Amino acid sequence: MKKITINNERQSIINVALGDNVEIYNFVNLYGCSIGDGSKVGSFVEIQKGATIGKNCKISSHTFICEGVHISDRVFIGHNVTFINDLFPRATNQEGGLQTEDNWNCIETFIAEGASIGSSVTILCGVSIGRDAVIGAGSVVTKNVPDNTVYAGNPAKLIRSLNQKTA
Repeated sequence: MKKITINNERQSIINVALGDNVEIYNFVNLYGCSIGDGSKVGSFVEIQKGATIGKNCKISSHTFICEGVHISDRVFIGHNVTFINDLFPRATNQEGGLQTEDNWNCIETFIAEGASIGSSVTILCGVSIGRDAVIGAGSVVTKNVPDNTVYAGNPAKLIRSLNQKTA
């Protein structure tokens, strides 16, 4: 991977490790993250420091990938997907000052190879989404999702196994 820094009116890419043949569209904010070979990042996406994106992923527009999110290879992320890394966020610390990185713990989230996350999904921190799992559009994922399953709803619940034959 190569490190790149670009900062202009259309995008801010600071200290990002990029694989080969990565496509990044305009109006993005990427910093301190890594993106694997052949991946695409749509417009109006933010990927924060410490986040990792695997090879051949598609990150659709208006998505927010925060610190602590790890996305494996061949993952599809739909439009407007939001990841969360703190279950109890606060603006201020116990003394009343604005919180800093020392005042909270980042809780990691893992998306396994081949998963597909529908548009406008919210994924709470501390969960894992299994290999080749599918999350329906608009869902709120609050618990781990097993491999080869379809989950949807708020909160997301098992719809079916992808190993079962459909009617």
